[in-house]
Amino acid sequence: MTPRGDADALTKAFKALSNPNRLRIYQELVDQQIDPLTNSGCKLVDVINSLKIGAPTISHHVKELANADLIRVERQGRFVTCHVNDAMRDELRGFFR
Repeated sequence: MTPRGDADALTKAFKALSNPNRLRIYQELVDQQIDPLTNSGCKLVDVINSLKIGAPTISHHVKELANADLIRVERQGRFVTCHVNDAMRDELRGFFR
């Protein structure tokens, strides 16, 4: 049985991923991680160019993914890098085992 804290976190993650645009963005972030071993992240501009979704829409969905603890966002001036939260990704994987 899943502890309550984990169930609450998984509920937030599944809710965030239930939106098709957010799911596509999350999948793109996972696919484009510069180095999965160091989780050095993915430039948000690359996601925008790849998915052909407007920047304001992506920005909104990235905020939701971050609120669900699926990703971490790092701002460096005008540039935004997204990092997949590997711990949450592992929890999602574990749920389906």
